[in-house]
Amino acid sequence: MFVDSHCHLDRLDLSARNNSLQSVLDAAKDRNVERMLCVAIDLEQFPTMMDCIEGQNHIFASVGVHPLHVNESPVDSAELLRLAGHKQVVALGETGLDYYYQKDNVEQQQESFIRHLQVSAETRLPVIVHTREAREDTINILRQHADTDVGGVLHCFTESLEMAQQALEFNYLISFSGIITFRNAEPLRDVVRNIPLEKMLIETDAPYLTPVPNRGKPNEPQYVVDVAQCIADLKGIRVEEVAEITTANFDRLFSKASV
Repeated sequence: MFVDSHCHLDRLDLSARNNSLQSVLDAAKDRNVERMLCVAIDLEQFPTMMDCIEGQNHIFASVGVHPLHVNESPVDSAELLRLAGHKQVVALGETGLDYYYQKDNVEQQQESFIRHLQVSAETRLPVIVHTREAREDTINILRQHADTDVGGVLHCFTESLEMAQQALEFNYLISFSGIITFRNAEPLRDVVRNIPLEKMLIETDAPYLTPVPNRGKPNEPQYVVDVAQCIADLKGIRVEEVAEITTANFDRLFSKASV
């Protein structure tokens, strides 16, 4: 069984599937993708996201504000805490720092990130972290504010092996997306080779970053199998082993999902 640990089902373009999310879920099930985590990017769209996955007991959710949305959707810690109590919510985020696309609100991004970490410590829910061109600040904030008993994940990882190893010290997993299949991603594939499988998650980040061999198509949870296959090839193991261990990692980190 595979788990897509990070996707945005509410943002899929379903026009090619007769506007049917169920057809996407059926395609995933056909490839043995049994569970998925639908990740929030702001609090305003959270109710719509939850409506999208209502009644789907194999789909879990997060609640939080993406660093690129902190201007229009400031984090209210009390509201974040309230929404985190939803029965399908198993994580906070995605939060973090993005200095690649936005450098004019660094202070607001950092404040939002810290608030998510504080709510994590209170709720015992792990944090999903987005980080881009903010290695030093991301690690420093985790060092100062992360609850290592709770942990979290650096999702869609594209950074250095050194950063990955530092994150592991805070009980954070490293999640790889379809980027590892891209032609120009050899440095990232080297990170995959050097991180223990027991510290990894797999994800699609759908509808973005479709992996080879499906480049050009909208990304879907079913394609997390291709991410897993790439990891298996890099490590010289069977894809079934990648599925088994990353699923166990998911259950261990997102313990509310396994209750």
